[in-house]
Amino acid sequence: MEDHSTTKIRVLVADDHGIVREGIRMILSPHEDIEVVGEAADGKEAIERAIELSPDVVLMDIAMPGLGGLEATLEIMKIRPRTRILVLTQYTDTEYIYRFLKAGAAGYVLKKAVGSDLLAAIRAVSQGRAFVDPEIADKVIKGFLERTEVPEDELLYDGLSDREKQVLKLIAEGNTAQQIADTLHLSIKTIMTHRTNLMEKLGFHNRAELIKYAIRKGLVRSDS
Repeated sequence: MEDHSTTKIRVLVADDHGIVREGIRMILSPHEDIEVVGEAADGKEAIERAIELSPDVVLMDIAMPGLGGLEATLEIMKIRPRTRILVLTQYTDTEYIYRFLKAGAAGYVLKKAVGSDLLAAIRAVSQGRAFVDPEIADKVIKGFLERTEVPEDELLYDGLSDREKQVLKLIAEGNTAQQIADTLHLSIKTIMTHRTNLMEKLGFHNRAELIKYAIRKGLVRSDS
């Protein structure tokens, strides 16, 4: 059996399908240089496990319930910038890829890839290199050369949770904290927490800035 390093690469697997996580474990377990140290079923759990386990590499699914892969990637990069995020997904849309790479992901591999490609990807990103699945590498490079860069503003908005987007829209429509709480069936304390998180993620300091941002994003009309 090959021995690529005396230190094992610690891997966290984040995917909402148990059978996928089990399959990844089966692929990785025979290799002495790689150790699966934990699993997560959604983005929130991925962040918690990343903090708890300090993995070298996080295999990150895109579409997960609750907190998605992009928001989890942004948060992990903020908390543990040395952790390498390797996106593992069925999606081949280049916009997904660019947004994850912009968010700090180190690589992108397709779920239908053979085990050898997954192993190569994990080893590459753990050594500080980038990895894009060979099947879509040409498409990614060609698209990158032709596209205009995704604005930072758009990336930040994509990093908001669905609930935060709801709260932002309701704030911009002029609702009070109590009205928003009633509409979403949440406590005022929870709404205030969401508002604080919105301002932190978007870099704003008050309600007025949130409203201007929502208007700029087209979430509400300027005369509403």
